[in-house]
Order: sequence, then structure tokens, then C-alpha cells
Amino acid sequence: MTTALVRFKVAAYARSHRLLQPVFALVVMLGIFYAVRVPPGDEPSAYADSAGLLIVVFAWAARGLLDTEPDAQRIVSMTSAGGPGREVAAGLAACLAVNGGLAAIAVVTPLLIAFTGTPAGAVLAQGVALHLLGVAVGTALGALTSRPIMPSPGVSMLALFGGFLGLLLLSITPAGPLLVPVMRWMRAAADGTLSADLAGLAAPTLVWSAVALAGYSLLRRTRP
Repeated sequence: MTTALVRFKVAAYARSHRLLQPVFALVVMLGIFYAVRVPPGDEPSAYADSAGLLIVVFAWAARGLLDTEPDAQRIVSMTSAGGPGREVAAGLAACLAVNGGLAAIAVVTPLLIAFTGTPAGAVLAQGVALHLLGVAVGTALGALTSRPIMPSPGVSMLALFGGFLGLLLLSITPAGPLLVPVMRWMRAAADGTLSADLAGLAAPTLVWSAVALAGYSLLRRTRP
């Protein structure tokens, strides 16, 4: 039932045309990122910048998907799934699936139109890893600003964009390594230390994303 509910949520999101908004934003941002071809050796920095700045697109996509179902339909989905926990899990899985697709586009696009050479497999793996980190952060931010948590559309959008800017600013403070070090992974890529630093950058990112998603799941139990 959970797998069917995930498919249902993704299909409903696509039919609502809400998906066009983050897709359009993704295309625009990729066009800006790769307006100039990337010289050999700069691919890690290009991927790091893309993964960090596309967090806001991933958050927008997650928020839109979780906002698609009317409140009454969401309650029906909970009943059909066998409880609120399964419905919440299905919603988050649907968000991760959609954002995974957007991340794949972001990883493949420069290979086709922007990189002047073919990057090494290790560089491609780093690009994939960084975009998956961006998906985790963006999905968590989008979930926490979705309608079940923040009913006001205006407050929700302010929280989404404000939260994203806050992530960027906090990541350059002394506490940055213990939070979500977005700017630090960009800097590591530019300095050529990303390979050595990636595990240390990924750990707090994944921890805080998991904490945020757990908080969302708990809040949804009282705000169906």
C-alpha cells in the first residue's frame, strides 16, 4: 500500500502542474550556472555550487508535493495506508523520488552541455553525493514549510527562502561545521580538498536532515 501511495502522490503532484514551478526554476538556475563552459579541473566546484544552491529548488518541490493533496484527501490517504506514520513516510518518499529526478538532471546536464572534458569517475561520484546531500536538506526544509506545518502560504514561502538563506549564512560561522556546511563544501571543492573533506561535510548534513525530517513526522501526528 505504501508504494502505491507514493506513486499516487507523485502522479497527483505531476497532474496538478505544481511540478512545473521547480522544474522551471531548475532550468533557469542550470542555465545561469553553465552559461559559460566549465574548464577541465573546475568540475568539482561547479557541482558543489549547483548542489548547494539547488537546495532551494528541492525544498520548493517537496513543499509543493506535500501541499498538493487537500486536507480531506490526506486523511483518506492516512486511513487507506493504515495510519498516519505510513502516510507521512509515503509523502517523504515521494518527495525524495521527485527531488532525486531533479538532482539527476542537475548532474547530467553539465556533462552534456557545459564540461569541456569528461570528468573522472571520482569527480562524478562527488557530484552525485553532493546533490544527494542537497536533496536531503531541501526535502527536510520543504517538509517543515509545507501546509500541514505552516498553513499560511505567505509565512510558508518566507520560512522556506529565509531558512535557505539562514543555512547559507550559518554555514560560514564558527558553528558551521556542526550544522549544514553548504558554503564549506563549496569552498572545499574550490580549494581541491573536497575528496578528503566530503565525509566530514556529509555527516552533519545528514544528521540535521534526519532530525528535521523526524521533527516533521512528529508534528504531522498532531497536524494531519
